[in-house]
Amino acid sequence: MPSIVPVLLSGGAGARLWPLSREAYPKQLLPLAGAETMLQQTARRARDPARFAPPLVIANAEHRFIIAEQLRAIGAAGARIVLEPQGRNTAPALAVAALLALQDNPEAVMLAMPADHVIADADAFHSAVDAGRAAAQTGALVLFGIRPDRPETGYGYIRAGAPLPGAPGAHAVLSFAEKPDPARARQYLASGDFVWNSGIFLLPARAYLDELARFAPQVLAACEQAVERAVADLDFLRLDPTAFGAAPAISIDYAVLERTKRAAVVPVSFSWSDVGAWSALWEIGAKDAAGNVLVGDAVVAGVERSYVRGEGQLVTAVGVEDLIIVATPDAVLVTSRHSDQGVKAMVERLKSLGREAATQTRQVHRPWGYYESVHQGERFQVKRITVRPGAKLSLQKHFHRAEHWIVVNGTALVTRDGEELLVRENESVFLPLGCVHRLENPGRVPLNLVEVQSGPYLGEDDIVRIHDVYKRT
Repeated sequence: MPSIVPVLLSGGAGARLWPLSREAYPKQLLPLAGAETMLQQTARRARDPARFAPPLVIANAEHRFIIAEQLRAIGAAGARIVLEPQGRNTAPALAVAALLALQDNPEAVMLAMPADHVIADADAFHSAVDAGRAAAQTGALVLFGIRPDRPETGYGYIRAGAPLPGAPGAHAVLSFAEKPDPARARQYLASGDFVWNSGIFLLPARAYLDELARFAPQVLAACEQAVERAVADLDFLRLDPTAFGAAPAISIDYAVLERTKRAAVVPVSFSWSDVGAWSALWEIGAKDAAGNVLVGDAVVAGVERSYVRGEGQLVTAVGVEDLIIVATPDAVLVTSRHSDQGVKAMVERLKSLGREAATQTRQVHRPWGYYESVHQGERFQVKRITVRPGAKLSLQKHFHRAEHWIVVNGTALVTRDGEELLVRENESVFLPLGCVHRLENPGRVPLNLVEVQSGPYLGEDDIVRIHDVYKRT
């Protein structure tokens, strides 16, 4: 029996979890519900070799090196990372995945999973996949529906119909329902016929493309061209930007599942959260006696039923209830626990005001590691730089600034106008304006250094790359 192809959908921005999640470093890349990131947890759920083939990741091109490093860190060997030039929602993303899966196996079945969901019971999840597989092998497009335990208004619903012959645990789909008001949500819960739409699908690749050809042929045509014209870039596959950009931005639900007669649903009861807002992390978090979830450097007194998180700075709260308080080094969010869906609108407002913090974290990740600006003034800037073992920055020069590197720990191999220097802990090197230089970590531990820039212009666009192992322009 052919293995199922896990498809990890990692294109979202997670704006409702700002300020921790931002476009430059969204929630699926963060350890929000455990020691590992949600992307890593999702990949781990599909590592049983008896069930699953190596994963296929559909990702934002800007996150490619971070995703590759996180998968490498958990030993997800053989993962194939496909880069979207722009987000077009789930119908095009899964069309691309299906076309690629069929290249390897004409009977491929895909398990489509958003990379930002939390599922506590992996065994129960695998049992659900096994039940769905029987339905998928009959050509059904299978959804997984979570049996509701409360009248939730933040999820879409699926009404389950008669059991499918030959597929125990699977049911025909009678209808879909949008996010209901509270009264209707109570009706859905009382009826016992409705489940939450989890956004996780088990899809025979050929059947999905056949239905896409019927109901959304423009999506299929654009994705076929995007895959045909795709180019390899290091270990990644870049979709053709013009062709993929022509695909309508539409979800698989609207494009196919709400229109096809081949939709089936497997109702399940395992613990699941799409972590769509801060209140969801409060719901699944470990609470103290007063119902608070405290994460990081957080101290409270007289506080009840609140989520308080300090990332890089101390956060205190006194005498409040039902709040979300999240502090990062460059931003603080305070909102009612019942109003946290409005965080996304605040992010849009910050964008309209031109605030960099709307999309970018202070810690900026690069394929070689990351840097963080710690102080800036007139004609100077101080950064902390961390370079991974074996990694190197591009060979480059600047027109407007000189740089001074001071090694805090580790060893730096510095190229300066053709000369190579080993710079060790507590040593430094000066890079005058216009010199051709490169920084490399030849050691086995991370290299940490302080960079002092000086000059009339200190923007990141004052970099002329002469050679770059990561093929950045």
